[in-house]
Amino acid sequence: MNDLEVFFRANSGRLIHKWLHYFEVYDRHFARFRGQPVNILEFGVSQGGSLQMWRDYFGPSARLFGVDINPNCRQFEEEGTRIFIGDQADRGFLRQLAMELPEVDILIDDGGHTMQQQIATFEELFPKIVPNGVYLCEDVHTSYWRRWDGGYRRRGTFIEYSKGWIDDLNAWHSRQPARFRVSDFTRTVHSVHFYDSMVVVEKRPMQPPQDMRTGQALFPDWVAPPSGPLEWLQRRIKAARGR
Repeated sequence: MNDLEVFFRANSGRLIHKWLHYFEVYDRHFARFRGQPVNILEFGVSQGGSLQMWRDYFGPSARLFGVDINPNCRQFEEEGTRIFIGDQADRGFLRQLAMELPEVDILIDDGGHTMQQQIATFEELFPKIVPNGVYLCEDVHTSYWRRWDGGYRRRGTFIEYSKGWIDDLNAWHSRQPARFRVSDFTRTVHSVHFYDSMVVVEKRPMQPPQDMRTGQALFPDWVAPPSGPLEWLQRRIKAARGR
């Protein structure tokens, strides 16, 4: 077990509710920030237990920012921890929040888990994440649950929305610039990781990819034989024309 799971299993403080496989994912993407003066933004304060867990994990130099719709969560504000109360689906609130916050190293979305909330939070707050920071959205299995406006392959779910990031990562190679071109996401994201119920985006300033060959070729590149009479004929014509 990593330190997060050890804390969770021994917890006798405020309530924490987590799927157990989350702890491996947290540690994989967050470990490099430990002991540093990082800014952590968490949507979904709930009973405040996760704030205690993050404090223990990241250390006293971390600054924690929690967001919840429940005004009772204000009681968890203390030195080094600030709580904001508002509706995660309200883009006006999210934009105001973005103006009040410093740049954040890690954004954790454990809020209301509806499609509208998850998408709005990503679109409004992702630019606040530092160039080498991490965005993590958990409980994305609600994209398959009707109660949260989800459904398998249903248009508008967070899962269907985030699948587009795969295209954005590869936009450098587009041959259809009118339809598909390099975006801000392409320029600022190194990788996207999909796990059971979690999506993680790791930011990093990116440049167009470069390919290179080194060493000497020992024989010509392999050319596959014709797959049928038409292709054979096309190759004969090209050869006759010297092409």
